[in-house]
Amino acid sequence: MSQSFHVPLMADLAAQGEKPDVLFWVGCAGSFDQRAQRITKAFAKILHHTGVKFAVLGLEETCTGDPARRAGNEFLYQMQALTNIATLNAYEITKIVTACPHCFNTLKNEYPELGGNYEVMHHTQLLQQLINEGRLKLKDGGAFKGKRITYHDSCYLGRANGIYEVPRQVLEALDAELVEMKRCKSRGLCCGAGGAQMFKEDEPGNKHVNMERTEDVLQSKAQVVAAACPFCNTMLTDGVKYNDKQDEVQVLDIAEIIAQAADLV
Repeated sequence: MSQSFHVPLMADLAAQGEKPDVLFWVGCAGSFDQRAQRITKAFAKILHHTGVKFAVLGLEETCTGDPARRAGNEFLYQMQALTNIATLNAYEITKIVTACPHCFNTLKNEYPELGGNYEVMHHTQLLQQLINEGRLKLKDGGAFKGKRITYHDSCYLGRANGIYEVPRQVLEALDAELVEMKRCKSRGLCCGAGGAQMFKEDEPGNKHVNMERTEDVLQSKAQVVAAACPFCNTMLTDGVKYNDKQDEVQVLDIAEIIAQAADLV
């Protein structure tokens, strides 16, 4: 079931004297990367379907500054962060949800020292809450019935913030078999994109990090690898394609999986 709906802008709500329950921070990948845009749309459909009152900043949203800080440009990071904090505080935003662990970590843990204090949720946390409250119901069986699904831990969600169980609990709501990779949770292997590595030339070595991680995926014999980060999604997709396994292994964000299971796409 595909549905079209209007995504409200924060500026429009403010002009009407209204506030959303939560601000959806889309992020650079979710805004500009064609693959990640599908994740954004899937999550927005879930929010709309479950009656969550949300808004986006639209053109007022700029990069959180995470890649700049990781690459060593602290000045650029602080410029970007202070711009965003001024915008968020002007709208009196208190609660933010984002589908990107990099945005999540920066907004949650690094903005407070510059005056940006918000309750920040990763989209898997909100998905779990909506499932637990009975607001998000998954169809019996569905597209993932009986499929083997493995979950890849994002570094910024897992090791940096200790969020390991919530994404798995969301996936356990499916009529599917959840299998773990050999390296998972606190021992999970990076996809190779973090720390601004996504945007620079490879360093000398005999294997790409994402190829190493893709081997873990293939060894699990999973038919679907669930990611919870747009950068992880890109790196794993490249790894699966490199191994010519794209017909056997799907790389999907948890929001896309849940949207399909709830018959929203």
